[in-house]
Amino acid sequence: MLDSAAPPALHPAPAPPPGLSRRCVRILLSPWARLSLLVALLAAAGAGVLLYEPQRLLAHGWPPRLDGAAAAAVFALAYGVCSVAFVPRPLLNLAAGALFGSQLGLAAALAGTVVGAGLAFGLGRMLGQDALRPLLRARLLKAADGQLSRHGFRSMMAVRLFPGVPFWAANYAAAVSRMRWPAFVLATCLGSVPNTAAYVIAGARASAPMSPVFLVAMGFIVLTGAAGAAVAWRARHRLRGH
Repeated sequence: MLDSAAPPALHPAPAPPPGLSRRCVRILLSPWARLSLLVALLAAAGAGVLLYEPQRLLAHGWPPRLDGAAAAAVFALAYGVCSVAFVPRPLLNLAAGALFGSQLGLAAALAGTVVGAGLAFGLGRMLGQDALRPLLRARLLKAADGQLSRHGFRSMMAVRLFPGVPFWAANYAAAVSRMRWPAFVLATCLGSVPNTAAYVIAGARASAPMSPVFLVAMGFIVLTGAAGAAVAWRARHRLRGH
């Protein structure tokens, strides 16, 4: 009688070293890993804008099968996402005026401005602040960080009223600083009204470029642009002197 061979003993897989999963989680949540995720998200957003060319939607009507307040709400959300993806706000403001007129277009553009600023601020604060703050060693960067951290509302109001600093740059600079959320959102909402209104009105009256309203709006845009450049130049030299 043949003895059946005993099945080989199954040895359990070796357990992972203690603390390995904890170390992996720490690496994934490290400041530089989060900063890399932020860079990847922004690069993907920018590539998406270049690939899908959202401006084509304006030529064919925005958005399909929607009108009135519903269309303006969808536009505001798209505005916010596009502004995070570095689409220039002046183009979005002109489009808001051309699509919805002065009043509804201004509401949609302001809502989109706040949405885009909030998204950029939140992404920068959660994913970039811890990695970038230790790098603020240059004199100018430290002075700018101190100004935003100590006088956040006043500084952001000046940036929004006199747009000499790109929208995205102001958002991420505020996120890296110690500026508080409420001050950032309120200053963005209030300070963006005049310049946004001028662009929206210009877009709404673009079909009559010689009308007084259009000329006044364009004049205001030119004046605030020049004032913004002067304020940015003065602030730069003042920060260098600190």
